[in-house]
Amino acid sequence: MKIKSSPARKSFLVVNYLLLTLVMCISLFPLIHVFALSLSSNSAAQAGWVTIFPVDFTLDSYQYILAKPEFFISFGVSLVRVVLGTLLSIGLTILCAYAMAQPDERFHARKYYVWVFLVTMVFSGGLIPLFIVVKSVGIYNSIWALILPGAVQTFNIILMLNFFRGLPYALTESALIDGASHFQIMTKIIVPVSKPSLATVGLFTMVNHWNSWFDGMIYISDTAKYPLQTYLRNVIQSVDIASIDLTSVGAMTNVSQKTVTAAQIFVAIIPILLVYPLLQKYFITGMTLGSVKE
Repeated sequence: MKIKSSPARKSFLVVNYLLLTLVMCISLFPLIHVFALSLSSNSAAQAGWVTIFPVDFTLDSYQYILAKPEFFISFGVSLVRVVLGTLLSIGLTILCAYAMAQPDERFHARKYYVWVFLVTMVFSGGLIPLFIVVKSVGIYNSIWALILPGAVQTFNIILMLNFFRGLPYALTESALIDGASHFQIMTKIIVPVSKPSLATVGLFTMVNHWNSWFDGMIYISDTAKYPLQTYLRNVIQSVDIASIDLTSVGAMTNVSQKTVTAAQIFVAIIPILLVYPLLQKYFITGMTLGSVKE
């Protein structure tokens, strides 16, 4: 039997759709503008004629950045950072959250460890002590300087902790009765039914690693090891005329710093745009429904 919607409900849906469409358009405008700018000519970009459509369509900016090896080197550094950083962060987050999700009778010091993690969200040692630690342990100017300092995020641990504590206790209790170890319970029972929270934590970690640029400036002294965002920041901030070779001079006559920067920014966000739809299907609830049968 089909239930008819009331006039008030229909009005609410219309207003809601209109507001969401407006918010979507506002959110997409900067992205569309950058894309149009990257496909526009030098003169159109400098004159400020570009809005949401390319003016004097050209691919010269993309051809110019694809010919620069520094862009691909920094792109590769960011890819390695995202893969290693995400895997390490998710693994450590699962281990910490699973331990602190145990009942107090099994882990008597659980609440003290929770407070230790919570304190780090309010107080920190500061940038200089962290830099000294990174330098002292010997990971300065390496990929691990971009991964290890932020490998454990308290916010992600709290997300996973609350999700684990919301799972039916019968899942782990029955496995313990059957003789399963905690590692087996965590890997074969808890993790498979935690895909929504894992996808959320994984996406947060990936975006954080991909968009981070400040730590690259602090912990990396060799510009050849810069991640992509740090490299783009330097490109946006300044242009080294002395570093432009003779082969690049001809290409620079067809493009401008504004169009090249727009093309680089758009290429840099493509991986996130490709990954997000793959993880979106896991942002659902009810993954544990039906796990426990009465």
